[in-house]
Amino acid sequence: MILGKVVGTVVTTISHRDYKNRRLLVVQPLVLPGDSPGEDFIALDNTQAGIGDTVLVNREGNGARQALKNPDACVISVIVGIVDSVYLEEAPR
Repeated sequence: MILGKVVGTVVTTISHRDYKNRRLLVVQPLVLPGDSPGEDFIALDNTQAGIGDTVLVNREGNGARQALKNPDACVISVIVGIVDSVYLEEAPR
């Protein structure tokens, strides 16, 4: 699972049957200051997320298929939750 921010949508004229009636969103991974940023990726929306939302993404094929309740789905990344807030506390040294 990773945290990310939705930064865009993908529009297709033809899509795989497993993607029917679901939106494809562009997600930018959130990283801690000093960490190298990951590359944006496309995730299947399972939560009605929108641009600007912070989301929880399952980026593992088997877990993604379980979230969709489709064991044969052709998918790797699925948005499984919209995050209300994130609180980070610095670890004691």
